[in-house]
Amino acid sequence: MKNKFRSIFLVVALAGFCGGALAQTVDQGKKFLYYQRYKSAKDVFDKILASNPNNIEAIYWQGQTLLSMKDSVAAGDLYSKALQSNGNAPLLLAGMGEVELRQGKTTDARQRFETAISLTKAKDIDVLNAVANANVDTRAGDATYAIEKLNMAIQVKKFNSAETYILLGDAYRKLIDGGNAVQSYQKALTIDPKYAEAKYKIGKIYLTQNNKEYFLPAFEEAVQLDPAYAPAYFEIFYYYYYHWDAAKATDALDKYIANSDPGPEVEYLRTDFLVASGKFPEAKAKAQGLITSLGDKVEPRMYKLIAYVCDTTGDVACAQQNIATYFQKADAATVTGGDFALQASIQSKAPDSAGKVAAIETYKKAIAKDTLPENKAKYLAKGLELAKKLNYKQGVADLAAVQYATKKEPNQTDVYNWGFANYSAGNYKTADSIFCNIYESKWPNEIFGYLWCAKSKVAQDDSLSSQGIAVQAYDKLAAMARSLDSTAKAAGSADSTKYKGQAVNSYLYLAGWYNDVKKDKNTAIAYLQKVLEVDPTNATAPRIIQMLSKPPARQQSAGGTKPKTGAK
Repeated sequence: MKNKFRSIFLVVALAGFCGGALAQTVDQGKKFLYYQRYKSAKDVFDKILASNPNNIEAIYWQGQTLLSMKDSVAAGDLYSKALQSNGNAPLLLAGMGEVELRQGKTTDARQRFETAISLTKAKDIDVLNAVANANVDTRAGDATYAIEKLNMAIQVKKFNSAETYILLGDAYRKLIDGGNAVQSYQKALTIDPKYAEAKYKIGKIYLTQNNKEYFLPAFEEAVQLDPAYAPAYFEIFYYYYYHWDAAKATDALDKYIANSDPGPEVEYLRTDFLVASGKFPEAKAKAQGLITSLGDKVEPRMYKLIAYVCDTTGDVACAQQNIATYFQKADAATVTGGDFALQASIQSKAPDSAGKVAAIETYKKAIAKDTLPENKAKYLAKGLELAKKLNYKQGVADLAAVQYATKKEPNQTDVYNWGFANYSAGNYKTADSIFCNIYESKWPNEIFGYLWCAKSKVAQDDSLSSQGIAVQAYDKLAAMARSLDSTAKAAGSADSTKYKGQAVNSYLYLAGWYNDVKKDKNTAIAYLQKVLEVDPTNATAPRIIQMLSKPPARQQSAGGTKPKTGAK
């Protein structure tokens, strides 16, 4: 979120720029923006511009307010119109550059920024801050460029801007440099010890690290510095909301609401809290009321909330209808792994197997979308449980692949489970590549790779094994089985015939293939003799050897009589 308000110490400078009373009013609008009270900020700037449409600073901050309210079109229109009569206004150029960054026009934006800086000879801290903010606040922005401009601002004579250090911290945070970000926020506090935003943003960094020992105290210190700073109350509320401390969550929510603009966002929070409190009928009724009153402007998550309530209370039809509406209306970029997990939970309760199977696919989406390993593991476990319950073997195989991909250092069991899941699902070529390539190469002295490699290959052939796909694999399996047993015997192990059966079965398969497919009795007999090398007591091999060793029966003539011999 944007936080645009500069330190109160700069009010005097503003008064010199555009008049004492008016500056105070502009400053009040910026203060609302700092507190993330966007509606109040917009109202202030609307009033200023109604009386003085050419107030450059008010136009700039109104545009920033509109961007904070996610209305980049209105902000662009505002800046574009103002530039028609104030084409060299540095703040407006910086504001328009931000809009262009949001549109992906990075070259145009950079030209705007450089022009704004050039017009002020790189000596206007407000302009340098505005350029940096644009690059920090947009996805296409260049954080390194922002840092460069902020360092220029710090070098300006009589520099005293806490906001510059806040923006510097934001830029480092965008570069995922938490250490420098925290240092920058702390420098902001040296300029303005009551700057609650600095503590709040330090807390946000530690929140991304899930470091409760640091983020929670930082948020609490922020509201101690400034009891009106609602964003920190919001974070405190959500911490206790998810860790269910009803008293502390209620206190933080009440303080957040007291210091926020009234409107739908506050009502959404109230509705969320009803769910957390287990007041499902009340939560559902309030969400439905917001949908009715706000119409198309309602946040799609209210449909998700109703879906959750209905899923929890066992109303499958209601849950299905509302989760479908949520996905129709929600911006795809805002959908989370948890959203897909909720949809999967609802689908898993469908009366038909097709609906349940769809849940497996949705769990896969949840796993792919979520970023927290613990959440991925939770969704994976639920998906596998459902797939096994349904005996949906392809689903098990798909999720086994996902599970394997999550392993930093997969062990034998991980590879085996992945390969076996694909074998069970009839994905024999995939199982082949897993067992014959991955398993055999990683664990060349283990039997299972060779065994399931052979099984996977023979499964790809026809019933007569006419293609001989598995011949080489069975040769390797037999050799490995004998090698392992020989090693065990040499070591004096009591279990030196552990893999005898694998060798025998491999040789019997090979004997059958050479005799039946290749019509090569001699090679078939050679493999049968190998059977006896491994198992001298085997009764099958001698019998087949005897059958194959018999000379072919002499053919009779067509008339069925022996040919005559001798002279007449």
